[in-house]
Amino acid sequence: MSMFQHVDILLKEAKTCLSNIASLNHRLNALISVRPPESVLTRVSEVATESQSGLAGKLFALKDNFCTIDQPTTCASKMLQGYVSPFEATVMTRLYKIAHAIDVGRANMDEFAMGTDNIFSLYGPPLNPLYSTPRSAGGSSGGSACAVAAGMCHFALGTDTGGSVRLPAAYCGVVGFKPSYGLVSRHGVVAFAQSLDTVGVLARDVQTVREVFNVISAYDPLDPTSVSNELRRQLQTNTARRRQASKGKYKLGIPLEFIVDSCSPDITNAWAAVLKKLRAQGHELYAVSMPSIKSALPTYYILGPSEAASNLSRYDGVRYGYRANVDRVANGVLYGVTRSEGFGSEVRRRILLGNYNLSSGAFNNHYIQAQKVRRKLQLNFDGVFSVDHPLEKPIDRDDQPTVDFLVAPCSTGTAPLLSDILSQKSPLDSYVNDVLTVPASLAGIPAISIPWHTDDGKVVGIQVMGQYGDDDRVLDVSEMIMSL
Repeated sequence: MSMFQHVDILLKEAKTCLSNIASLNHRLNALISVRPPESVLTRVSEVATESQSGLAGKLFALKDNFCTIDQPTTCASKMLQGYVSPFEATVMTRLYKIAHAIDVGRANMDEFAMGTDNIFSLYGPPLNPLYSTPRSAGGSSGGSACAVAAGMCHFALGTDTGGSVRLPAAYCGVVGFKPSYGLVSRHGVVAFAQSLDTVGVLARDVQTVREVFNVISAYDPLDPTSVSNELRRQLQTNTARRRQASKGKYKLGIPLEFIVDSCSPDITNAWAAVLKKLRAQGHELYAVSMPSIKSALPTYYILGPSEAASNLSRYDGVRYGYRANVDRVANGVLYGVTRSEGFGSEVRRRILLGNYNLSSGAFNNHYIQAQKVRRKLQLNFDGVFSVDHPLEKPIDRDDQPTVDFLVAPCSTGTAPLLSDILSQKSPLDSYVNDVLTVPASLAGIPAISIPWHTDDGKVVGIQVMGQYGDDDRVLDVSEMIMSL
């Protein structure tokens, strides 16, 4: 293929994406800001002739919590409305300068990434493009998943704290990947819960996800949790050795604790269909148990809000962001009024919950106990995987079989109607939707949601989880499952 043909193909793809944005975004509300089409096409022509990167000229959307220096980063919140960061997120720099990818705009999200159905946004909820009736696009990266599913971009960036990339991907029928914690820099990503936040990738196929991951997975001295280059080389060596040893056949685990009463027949039937096909292909299936998973959801909703309460204390109306229109000298109420007006209901709720968990009366019984449960959960995962955690000492496995990967559902049901979500009486009704995604987040392991199309035309998210650092092989298995 000549260079001119390559440029023509990229321009045609870009025009299709921009056309979809123009015709669909006013209804779907996936993107809250959009680049001028002329500037996007000009940039595509420039990078397509200058760069050899496989992502050069590809269009992407970024969740509205990634800092950029040329457009506002609002986190879909009144608190940061109009705020422009003085610095750029590391992943953005790598996509711009190394991959020469081009962003088309910022994607809708739950305010400060707190939500399951993307209804807590200053800009209103995005709508799932798979349905004619208003249904959830998932949260908190709902806009990113919606943009990919609607063909507005080649891929999108999101953040996954407790499933915020995987659940929207499952609802919208796209691929959503959460890498191992620390492989992708969080520098320049507005924090929700820093021990859980992970930059994720959404696309329509695993190969695109892999290409993006290969660009953004790199050591960053600006992120204190970034995995060192030495460990990255060790992980690459481990991956090559394990690929050669497996010869394309895997021992796959069925986590018993993922069999929950709230799972709909659509989900359980799809899960069973996937497992049946995998067994027919010669892969070994084993039932495994991780008892601590039963406590994962309450653990997450103690640790996540606690970290959020600390992180969001910086929004005080003094240094930057929204400031309430009050006389702070005369009334002395600037801080409280600013936060009450600037934050939405869900953010305020989690701040209150987090501050309670960190209070002297609850700290030992709530926060410390949750950290202990999280550690047990991590050891449960280490106990079922056939390879050791690269950052931990080798452990003695239980009598149960060990496996290469875990295969499970990503959600308890397909995308719910927005009307049903808005009529829920309690926030707890939405919190339980995270029951299948938070375990991998608490353990920091790689997890991905891939779309599985059922015989009756529905799309279900199937989740694949692997040992820490085994990200490339998680992508291998996911690609294999999608080809069944």
